[in-house]
Amino acid sequence: MGMTMTQKILAAHAGLPEVRAGQLIKAKLDMVLGNDITSPVAINEFEKAGFDKVFDKSKIVMVMDHFAPNKDIKAATQCKQCRTFARRFDLDNYYDVGQMGIEHALIPEKGLIAPGEACVGADSHTCTYGALGAFSTGVGSTDMGAAMAVGETWFKVPAAIKVNIIGSFRPYVSGKDVILHLIGKIGVDGALYRSLEFSGPGLKNLSIFDRLTISNMAIEAGAKNGIFAVDEVTRAYVDGRVNRPYTVYEADPDAVYEQVIDLDLGEIDCTVAYPHLPENAHPAAEGGNVAIDQVVIGSCTNGQIADMAAAAAVLKGKKVAKGIRAIIIPATQDVYRQCIKQGYTEIFLDSGCIVSTPTCGPCLGGYMGILAAGERCVSTTNRNFVGRMGHVDSEVYLASPAVAAASAVTGHITHPKEVMEA
Repeated sequence: MGMTMTQKILAAHAGLPEVRAGQLIKAKLDMVLGNDITSPVAINEFEKAGFDKVFDKSKIVMVMDHFAPNKDIKAATQCKQCRTFARRFDLDNYYDVGQMGIEHALIPEKGLIAPGEACVGADSHTCTYGALGAFSTGVGSTDMGAAMAVGETWFKVPAAIKVNIIGSFRPYVSGKDVILHLIGKIGVDGALYRSLEFSGPGLKNLSIFDRLTISNMAIEAGAKNGIFAVDEVTRAYVDGRVNRPYTVYEADPDAVYEQVIDLDLGEIDCTVAYPHLPENAHPAAEGGNVAIDQVVIGSCTNGQIADMAAAAAVLKGKKVAKGIRAIIIPATQDVYRQCIKQGYTEIFLDSGCIVSTPTCGPCLGGYMGILAAGERCVSTTNRNFVGRMGHVDSEVYLASPAVAAASAVTGHITHPKEVMEA
């Protein structure tokens, strides 16, 4: 019986010839990741257990991105604890103000994860790196603490759902619309503890940034991980970034899937997830009666240069509607720099947006865009749970950068073509 991509990676890292869905294994790790919220808890557990060394200082990554630059004393204390730990063990990959970016954009950009590798991170959106053909998944901080010491952890091998991508995009549609459409189709528990495995002839029409967005939100369907078949698009991105050999794992022809979903890109239009679940998907074109107060374009889901370009294309020569707060957050320093060089930053400022340093801030209701009671936000982030970005009586509508930018111009949920073709 054949294995899926995920099962092959896990088997290799467990030192086993094969694994099966439901099997409990112990697998070695190529990377252990934490941020300024989750790392302090992991460090406490690491020290409580009496560990006095890390398994590999080159394979532990800490990124100060949620509340950095520090928003208050507690945030400063958490970052100081991470900074102290990184210095104590001379970690090669500690990223603080000036070097940091939003972790799930920074890790691929820096070449810290490669096809065929296995990674855990104390953040649920660690599943992002499946876009590169890696196995990556979120874990708790206690598991992170142990993994930093021993370099391995246990898994229950997930069963898989195959998503067969066909067709090509309609105008203004992107990877964000694909994943919102898919979650709307299968629900927030439709892939519970499954591996969402993306392949098919339409894969060539998905950019690496589309794939990063889709993998990032696999967890919003309940998936253990999302993973893409490696192709020339993957290799073009990782080659020159990854400075070590890597292994590409392909699913066997007789791999077992619990479900096969055919997804035609040509049938997907710009999509918005209404409150209060990512599965509450609606066509953007039907949102004209939903007035908004704020727009956020950024996050680990949609803060890449392609996202900035999509937003800039809509906002060029336009003005943000009166009374709308529009916040742009490039995901990394490099993306920020590219925005300046390519003129996007000037477009954003001219249109009435503000441009922030890289931070997760508003996505989790941390800072830089908190919502008051009764306010609505169109956001390119990944969750729209009750109170996610502020007051429990606020509302978050998830959308692509193009939809978010168009909505900023009109003051209500808007399909980009209404602004671009007006």
